[in-house]
Amino acid sequence: TPHLPKPDLPMKLNLMAIACLLLTTGWLYAQPQEANSNELERRNAFKTIRLNFPIDSVKGTQFKKKSKELKTLETAIYEVSDPDLETIGTVRVHKVQVSAFQGLVYRIEVITEKNPDLMKAMEKAYGKASYSVRTGIYSWRAPSLSLTFTIHGRNEFILTYTSYAVFRKMHEAKGEKVTDIADEL
Repeated sequence: TPHLPKPDLPMKLNLMAIACLLLTTGWLYAQPQEANSNELERRNAFKTIRLNFPIDSVKGTQFKKKSKELKTLETAIYEVSDPDLETIGTVRVHKVQVSAFQGLVYRIEVITEKNPDLMKAMEKAYGKASYSVRTGIYSWRAPSLSLTFTIHGRNEFILTYTSYAVFRKMHEAKGEKVTDIADEL
């Protein structure tokens, strides 16, 4: 069997320097991610529409329909028309919908034209998104909300902001409903 020479000291130092550089780069790369999830948390909104706020605080809402969330909980969907929401920079917004549970905004859906600059701007503001190969959805998460980005139809993107706090209230309400039914048995 051929005998391989032992690496000399300078080669070992080079390998250690490369390993340190990779670890430092990984650490530095991870830092903006945390700061950017904090940015998502700080904004907690799409422009002037804030999650967890009363639906009455949203300018230009028009009731569209009642809906069911978690199969049994009644929610309301509103369409929002406000000139301030018609664009995101140079990207045209086609439609804004807001969902509310017990009068609180828990979901904001923004449908935009398909423009690659939108994703670049979102990654600049919130950091690199997580991508699910299975669903084809990009997502950002913060402690109290999430933001997803996906293709909608052939020529549109959809951004969905979701509040965890209101979803917790929904699960509690559903649990109370089940308990009430069980008590009547």
